[in-house]
Order: sequence, then structure tokens, then C-alpha cells
Amino acid sequence: MSRKNIAILGGGNIGSAIAMGLADSRLFPAESIIITRKNRESLITHLQMGFDVSSTNLEAVSSSRIIMLCVQPGQLNELLDEIAPRLRDDHIIISVVSGALIRDIKKRCHNKGMVVRAMPNTAIAIKESMTCLTSDSEEGLETAQELFDLLGVSVVIPEELMVPATALCACGTAFFLRAVRAASQGGIEIGFHAEDALLMAAQTAKGAAALILNGRKHPEGEVDKVTTPRGCTISGLNEMEHHGFSSAMIKGITTAAEKAAKLYSPADEI
Repeated sequence: MSRKNIAILGGGNIGSAIAMGLADSRLFPAESIIITRKNRESLITHLQMGFDVSSTNLEAVSSSRIIMLCVQPGQLNELLDEIAPRLRDDHIIISVVSGALIRDIKKRCHNKGMVVRAMPNTAIAIKESMTCLTSDSEEGLETAQELFDLLGVSVVIPEELMVPATALCACGTAFFLRAVRAASQGGIEIGFHAEDALLMAAQTAKGAAALILNGRKHPEGEVDKVTTPRGCTISGLNEMEHHGFSSAMIKGITTAAEKAAKLYSPADEI
């Protein structure tokens, strides 16, 4: 993978998280990463950390090989119209904008560059992202995989599953964090101090996830190991299910997917 500059257009939460993860990987030093935002003053902390910051997208595009689109869906069309004159055929354009199809991005870019859709999550800042990728360019996809594998785990999926990936992986971070918070609140109610309960809940969640990831086993196999007849675990699980624990999580994910599908609308005329 080329170590030429990476331009991150949109220094919001996900753009900043990607920049932090890339710099931490040490393959891309902070000074090789250009972060843009209309209000350059909001990037003062990034500047102090060694990143190149700018309010000018065109300059960032001209000096970079990899272009990452990290704006809100409603801002994408304006951004693409702005940078299209500076795009080259060798540009690798990675969009993390939910709902924006490859064909729509390519059309707006006048078919310049190789377009990859990526759906990471904010854990990318600590190199623990689950990132889904899709592209019609083998070179672009290979570059994106090498990049995002530095920042967690990546998987290639069909484009029609990218919106569902938004709900499961990107929104999912918030869903699982809320579950950890709920567990810590339960811990407080049964006697632990807040900071201890949060640590214990978070580490327990981390360990539970590691059991699945390290062993590639089904969750219920691990559940069975800690549910004994008439035991406290099965009692707790049954009480949670009685109040809709699993169905609430499933409904939350499907609702988020429905919403994500409506976030971006390509313009009729380009």
C-alpha cells in the first residue's frame, strides 16, 4: 500500500477516529494525514498532535492518493461537486457515508478514481473497529482492506448489505455500550460503587466477546457453560427475556437499518 498522503474530508467524530487510528498504526505518520473541516479552528487539537489540517478540500485532494469521505449524508453531494475537478483516475475514494451507492458517487465524480464504500465504527480510534467494505475496483478494495485491517477487522460484503452493516456495526457500538451501562447500573444496585461496577461490566463484556472471537463459537455454547439447573444465571437470563431483552436488541437493529437506508438521496441532476 502506498504511503502517500491520506486526505480525510470531514474531521468529525468518525473522521477524527480514523485519523487517530491510522496515526497509532505508525504506517501513516500524523503529518501524512490531512484532515479538513470548514471550521479549521475546531481542528486545533489535531494540529497540535501533528496532523496536517485544512479548511480547503481541493488542496487536500490534490496532494493525496487516498481520499476518505467522512461527512454527513446531506453534505456529500456538495463535497463531491467541489472536489470532482481535482480527482484523478488513480485516486482511491473511500466513502464512509451511509446509504451512498458506488454508482451515485462515481457519477458525481465523473467516473474519476476508484470508489470503495466502507462502514467502520468509532472503535477505529483504538484499532478495534469492525469495518465492512465493498467496491467494484479490485485495486481500491485491496488498498482499503490493507488500511482497515490496521485498524481492527475488515470483511468484504455485497453492496446491498452495506446499509444493514451500518445498523449492526456502526450503530451497534452504541447498542452494546448501552448494554454495558445497564449492566453497570445493575451492579450499583446490588452493592458496587459506580466506577467499580462500570469496570467490572466492561471487562466482562470484553471477555464475553473474546470467547466468541477467539474460538469462533456460537454464543449459546458459551452461555450453556454458565447456566446450571436452577442456577442464578438461567434465572437472570429468563427474567431479561421475559422483559424483551433479545427482541428489543433485534428491533433496535432493524429500525436503525430502516433509518440508515433513507439518510442519503442522490440529486436527480448532476
